[in-house]
Amino acid sequence: MVYYLIALIVFLLDQGTKYLIATRLELAEQIPVIGNFFLITSHRNSGAAFGILEGQQWFFFLVTIAVVAGIVWYLNKARATRKLLPLALGLVLGGAVGNFLDRMLNGEVVDFLMFNFGSYTFPIFNVADSCIVIGVALIILDSLRDLKGGDEITEVKEVKEGNE
Repeated sequence: MVYYLIALIVFLLDQGTKYLIATRLELAEQIPVIGNFFLITSHRNSGAAFGILEGQQWFFFLVTIAVVAGIVWYLNKARATRKLLPLALGLVLGGAVGNFLDRMLNGEVVDFLMFNFGSYTFPIFNVADSCIVIGVALIILDSLRDLKGGDEITEVKEVKEGNE
C-alpha cells in the first residue's frame, strides 16, 4: 500500500507544480534559479520525451493505459517479496498518471525545468518526467541485482583474458 502512496505523492507534487507554472507564468516566461544554468520556464509539450511523436494523443492514451495496468498488476505481484522494484514502479506510476492527466485534459503536458550546458539546452521537463526516469533507473538497478543473484551489487569484477 505504501507504494501507491508514493505514486499519489508524485502525482500530487507533479500536478501542483504544473498548476503553479500554468497559472503564474506566461508561456515562455523564464525565472533564473542558478544563473543561466537552471531556469524555471513555462513550456508546453504535445509530444513525448524530447518532443517526439507530437500530436499523437491516441497513441499516448493507449500506451499509458497499458503501462499503468501493467504497473498495477506487477506492483501487486512484486510488493510482498521485493523492496526496490515496488518503489521504482510507484515512481513510474505517479509520473505516468500525472502526464496522462495533462494530455487527457489539455492535449499537452506542462514542462518547466530547464537546464543549459553552455550553448546546449537540455529538453525541458517536469516532476513526472523526473520520477519516471528515476523509477526506470531503479528498475534497471533491481534487474542488475537479479542478474548477480543477490540483494546488492557490491563490486564489479573485471574478467581478464589472455595467455599468461
